[in-house]
Amino acid sequence: MEAVVDQDQKWLIDCLTATLDTNREVCSIGVYCYRPGIPDRTHIEMILAVLLKQFIKQHWQEDEETFIHPVVSAAEKGVIRQLLLPSLDDSHGKIRTAVSMAVVSIAQYDWPEDWPELLPFLLKLISDQSNIGGVRGALRCLALLSGDLDDTLVPRLVPALFPYLNTILSSPHLYEKPLRAKALSIIHSCISVLGSMSGVYKSETIALIMPMLSSLMEQFSIILQPPVQSEDPDDWSIRMEVLKCLLQFVQNFPSLTEAQFSGNFGPVIVAPLWQTFVSSLEVYQLSSIQGSEDSHSGRYDSDGVEQSLESFVIQLFEFLLTMVGTSRLAEVIRMNIKELVYYTIAFLQMTEEQIHTWSLDPNQYVADEDDVTYSCRVSGSLLLEEIVNAFDGEGIDSIIEASEKRFNESCQAKVAGSADWWRLREASLFVLVSLSEQLLEAQASGLTKFNLENLLEQMITEDMGMGLMEILSFGSPPPVKVGACRALSQLLPESNHEIMQPYIMGLLSSLTELLRQASDETLHLVLDTLQATIKAGHEQSTSIEPVISPIILNVWAQNVSDPFTSIDAVEVLENAPLDVVKAVFDICFNHTIQIILQSDDHGEMQNATECLAAFLSGGRLDLLQWGGDPGLTMKSLLDAASRCKKLCNWVGGGTSNGLALVKVMVAPRLLDPDLESSGSLFVGSYILQLILHLPSQMSMHIRELVAAVVRRLQSCEIAGLKSSLIVILARLVHISSPDVDQFINLLLTIPAKGFENSFAYVMSEWTKLQGITTRSKAKLAPDRWTIIPLPAKIFSLLSDTLLEIQEQALDDDDHDEDSDWEEVPDDDGGIPRQILYSSTVPSHVSPSVEHLDAMAKVLDEIKLADFLTNFFVNLSNSDGSLFNYLCQSLTYAQRSAVEKVLSK
Repeated sequence: MEAVVDQDQKWLIDCLTATLDTNREVCSIGVYCYRPGIPDRTHIEMILAVLLKQFIKQHWQEDEETFIHPVVSAAEKGVIRQLLLPSLDDSHGKIRTAVSMAVVSIAQYDWPEDWPELLPFLLKLISDQSNIGGVRGALRCLALLSGDLDDTLVPRLVPALFPYLNTILSSPHLYEKPLRAKALSIIHSCISVLGSMSGVYKSETIALIMPMLSSLMEQFSIILQPPVQSEDPDDWSIRMEVLKCLLQFVQNFPSLTEAQFSGNFGPVIVAPLWQTFVSSLEVYQLSSIQGSEDSHSGRYDSDGVEQSLESFVIQLFEFLLTMVGTSRLAEVIRMNIKELVYYTIAFLQMTEEQIHTWSLDPNQYVADEDDVTYSCRVSGSLLLEEIVNAFDGEGIDSIIEASEKRFNESCQAKVAGSADWWRLREASLFVLVSLSEQLLEAQASGLTKFNLENLLEQMITEDMGMGLMEILSFGSPPPVKVGACRALSQLLPESNHEIMQPYIMGLLSSLTELLRQASDETLHLVLDTLQATIKAGHEQSTSIEPVISPIILNVWAQNVSDPFTSIDAVEVLENAPLDVVKAVFDICFNHTIQIILQSDDHGEMQNATECLAAFLSGGRLDLLQWGGDPGLTMKSLLDAASRCKKLCNWVGGGTSNGLALVKVMVAPRLLDPDLESSGSLFVGSYILQLILHLPSQMSMHIRELVAAVVRRLQSCEIAGLKSSLIVILARLVHISSPDVDQFINLLLTIPAKGFENSFAYVMSEWTKLQGITTRSKAKLAPDRWTIIPLPAKIFSLLSDTLLEIQEQALDDDDHDEDSDWEEVPDDDGGIPRQILYSSTVPSHVSPSVEHLDAMAKVLDEIKLADFLTNFFVNLSNSDGSLFNYLCQSLTYAQRSAVEKVLSK
């Protein structure tokens, strides 16, 4: 016999079921209903509305994934729709929300065809000023509905709806800020849809917007005009909705917006916007930076929209960034650019919450800054970057001038005894570090009238004088120490090294101590700073070598399996004075060789290879003398490269020690074709250093080296490794010039599995890696592989390179922002050197300066455009029949490029 469940028990079961629902709104309503003291009617209506939404989801439409039989009949649907709408003006907000959700669920299926009375009913509700509950319910329903509108519904909805929404906006005496903000969110959704339609239906969308544009802009200015209020999230929210609407207008209708922001209309929007920007800084200073007022961080309204002060400021920055980046509106900003930058820097100060979080965990500071975690600091720095891009020298001058002014203000605050003096100092440095690349380029090109070098010297010297070593000591807050490291690593390379010398020893000591306690996240930054300090210290770095070297070696040894951290340590070594490199060599050269020869850990092998390359880069020819036996040292270097007996059996000076070493070196080597590719990943940069710095020693082993490289090339499975090995062969070609025939003949005599000889194999691999594929090319002509004669392939590649040069020159003339190819040609008229040697570095590794310099060295000697022009002209004149035959394999674009240089 089934147990009888009375109404109270049923109510309890329904409430508990709702509290377990994964939908947050359903769950919160269930919890609310379960609380004692709520009238029965409220309980029942809320739970019924929630259950109705679930019912609609499961039974309303048969072709839905969530459908469960039976389906609701047409008659039942009509009754439900008729009974549901009157509950939208219920006096209880949660009931209105639940009913609105149910209405929207039905509207997704039935409106407007099967429910034409929905919109007239909602418009009637929001127009009844005597029924505030009805206005709230209708707006809640329209807000939910507007999120699912498409381009077929919005054009019909906007003319009918916007006049009512404008009435709500213009009646602050009748409707509170949250209600008006809700009306703005609906406007935003509709404008967003119209914006997406404007590309195809430009005239139609403009016709819809024009009648309401002036009145909307007037209301926007009224909302933005008063100063921003402290501890008033409703004020922040309504301003944020205005900014979102303006953003849609600027992005999608810039021509219409330009008229509203300039001329007679300009003050209507620009002046109130500026008032909001300036007054928000004072509120942000008190609430977020100083923490003396409530910033409502992490708080949300009933609709789940964040109401924090920071979210409002971020939205403000986003809108200003869009204005600056829109050419039509940038001129509106230009007259106030200095003030804009000045106030923006103040927004970039660390907040009280950030200081608390980062002090507890400095690793989080590094993670947040490196990952560009969304915040006011990030948004503000992006705005400043856009100002540089938009206004060039004028923008750069404004940033340098404002940074200097804020820096001086921090000095004055320090003298006055303010505990927060360092905040503006840190913000100024943060700006310069964030934009260091653009600022230094401007300084080099003469774009700026300010002397950036003098400002950096003033800042760094001031910080040194006041005790930057103390900042890096144990007592300073972690984010301050990390921030100091970040600034130093960026600014030291550009500072006057003579001014820095009195502070180098103290810096090195502090950084050495900091290195001992660095975590995984901060280790990279400390090593970067140490590297910059060593380079700036010159001879002084040598005197502290006995302290620095063991710590760097310890870091490298502890992280030898970590390619990122250990490479940081190696880069410190690469930039150290020669005496420091020699001291490290004396301690660990033999151990590094042993790692390569005996370790089964590919990470260890990679980093040991990088370490050897660093030794060669720093020591060069002197390195052979450091070990006391040049022959033994050279053979160890070769032994690490290859297990080939002929290559390894070279013994300088005839020493027996070298022969003994060969006998014990039996482990796989970096060029061993049987070694997994990841173990050989950095062999390219290592062998390149051998070729560059020990050319005479390597010349007698070229044949054995080439054979080993070809075997490794045929067995490797990593594209980056394959590219670096081909670059080694290309380098050998350059070395053999002008007797290139000898090197080609050498390749012809070396066998290659599956090919007639090594030359045929190498050329087949090399040609696969040539050419630049832009997005447009990939769409128009996907890769198709065919077999053609090698001369025709080389001729085609040279033509393609010439075409790229000509296209880039045109791109520079046109300043096409939408170009698929945005590289800028070198000053000599050639294509960027990065194009030619970018493939030589594994994709997940940042190439060292030495590596790229080595790749670029020979390219610096070639003006590629002139070289190609001379090649085509000379071939055409000397062998016209061959030239015409090769031209037959060219595409129309390639042939046109060649004809262009021939016609000059």
